[in-house]
Amino acid sequence: MTFPENLKYTKEHEWIKIEGNTGLVGITEFAQGELGDVVFVELPQVGKQVKQGDSFGTIEAVKAVSDLYAPVSGEVLESNNELEKVPELVNKEPYGKGWLIKLKLTKKVELDNLLDAKAYQNLIGK
Repeated sequence: MTFPENLKYTKEHEWIKIEGNTGLVGITEFAQGELGDVVFVELPQVGKQVKQGDSFGTIEAVKAVSDLYAPVSGEVLESNNELEKVPELVNKEPYGKGWLIKLKLTKKVELDNLLDAKAYQNLIGK
């Protein structure tokens, strides 16, 4: 199981990769493994405002349906439309092609509330 050092993590198992004032968001390898085979992902429309900790969509797997939570506040710049056709990308490449949304950050200071890779590993006991 991998825990990329260049990402920040939430206690709800989302990750965010910061590039300037934007962030790419997905779920962790641990989370996709717990969910099992992903069969459907519901993502927000471009332009939607999200707040840190609020649900921005859902992910449905064979085992369960889970909410997706925003790691930081921002405006949705892009949703990964590829997941409509190939939702299993979340399982195959959780840190790559299986990303969920791209956000324009509105409160960069909120990044301080997130976990680094080591703290996330401690959270899940790995």
